[in-house]
Amino acid sequence: MHIRGARETDIPYMVAMAEAKRVEYEGYSPVFWRKAPDSSPKQERYLQSLLTSPDIIALVAQAEDGLEGFVIGALTMPPPIYHPGGPVCMVDDFAVAAPEAWRVTGAALLTAIAQEAQARGAVLMVVVCAQRDQAKRALLQEAGCAVASEWHVRPL
Repeated sequence: MHIRGARETDIPYMVAMAEAKRVEYEGYSPVFWRKAPDSSPKQERYLQSLLTSPDIIALVAQAEDGLEGFVIGALTMPPPIYHPGGPVCMVDDFAVAAPEAWRVTGAALLTAIAQEAQARGAVLMVVVCAQRDQAKRALLQEAGCAVASEWHVRPL
């Protein structure tokens, strides 16, 4: 496995992995995580725009037989009411091809994005993870990440 920068040709594979994750998350919280009927084409366009942004770190895990995972981090300043000491790397899109790949592929991607974010001046990384995504949560805990916030939802 090799970690490298994401390319436009990777986008269909990234979208397919993200779509599988959306379906999984929708089962966890059907209203909050409800996927749009046309989520894949929308995400494809969105990822195309991200790959050209200088504030985005987009990495993929390349294996001989295809992509095993991807991670996207946005470098941003924290809200003015908080002061972590510098820019933050916000990781929302982070998926692997199979749940058992979190321990190796996910860990490699997380390490690589953390290193790149730090090299670009980030002092903190925030990673989105659904409460019931046990494999991803285990990886984040093993990597030294701590839960800083939780969102509680209720349909109205």
